[in-house]
Amino acid sequence: MIEVTKHGVILEKTMLGFENQGVLNPAVIQEGDSVHVFYRAVSKGNYSSIGYCRLDGPLTVAERSAVPVIFPQTDYESHGVEDPRITKIDDLYYLTYTAFDGVNALGALATSTDLRHFDKQGVIVPQIAYEEFKHLAECSGGLNEKYARYNDRSSFFSSAEKKVMLWDKNVVLFPRKINGKIYFLHRIKPDIQIASINDFQELTKEFWEQYFLHFRKNIALKPRYHHEVSYIGGGCPPIETPEGWLLIYHGVHDTNKGFVYAACAALLDLKNPEQEIARLPYALFKPEYAWELKGEVNNVCFPTGTALFDDTLYIYYGAADERIACASLSLAGLLAELLLNIQKDEK
Repeated sequence: MIEVTKHGVILEKTMLGFENQGVLNPAVIQEGDSVHVFYRAVSKGNYSSIGYCRLDGPLTVAERSAVPVIFPQTDYESHGVEDPRITKIDDLYYLTYTAFDGVNALGALATSTDLRHFDKQGVIVPQIAYEEFKHLAECSGGLNEKYARYNDRSSFFSSAEKKVMLWDKNVVLFPRKINGKIYFLHRIKPDIQIASINDFQELTKEFWEQYFLHFRKNIALKPRYHHEVSYIGGGCPPIETPEGWLLIYHGVHDTNKGFVYAACAALLDLKNPEQEIARLPYALFKPEYAWELKGEVNNVCFPTGTALFDDTLYIYYGAADERIACASLSLAGLLAELLLNIQKDEK
């Protein structure tokens, strides 16, 4: 078992209007000893924007913005911008987030050269109905029944003015190009999928149609163990190590107390990240303290960003959908444990 140290809550909601209901699920990027944190900030009525703070070292808040840095401006994000992740590729920062319009939750992208000004690039995931997705995906074989259970929402929004689309969230970019291509993870429940492109202009309707026609080969990870049996989703941007891409993701188990969200760990192949190398057979950490057990949503540890100081990996996570907490562990120790749990490719 990996020894994990929990440092407790490092950021809480304030009386400011844009974050008076909660702060959670932070995007994190490290620049030397500074850790930049872009977090989901929730106001009354469950409208989300993205706030910012900077840490000196892994845990000390040095500055915090009194206004959001990204906020709803378009129809597709009219009810909130949620759950950011951030990655730097070459000289450009890529911040992905979930755009919510009140009916649909879809992965979107903003870019920046300075971490201060962000240019929104729009929705980058497919914008299709579940039935369209199902028709295409089943061309190459049957779908896990959970795809229908979690994604067919047409009956719930039958009178909605907006088209009811397939929810595709948790877009997480790899921090460098692989074989000359940009790789990213995304999540259509219950699995984590992977895609690769030369540039974001390729993400057209035709691209996604071809992608879904070969859907099974584009599934990177499926739920495997008890703590993730219900569904899984992308968490922190992958970390490049000599042993492979270290992926900290979230796993969900539906219990008699409701869904329990835990942090999980896996390794993907460096040259072929579609290939899983290893996975922990137990949760890396799960809700156990009051700040994780009780909140806007109970029983949640939702990892979304990391920082590395020497061999200590700090994992930042949303705790009970209301506050931001941090845990740490030995990176070398985690990799050694993962390599004791090599997986066979099941594709």
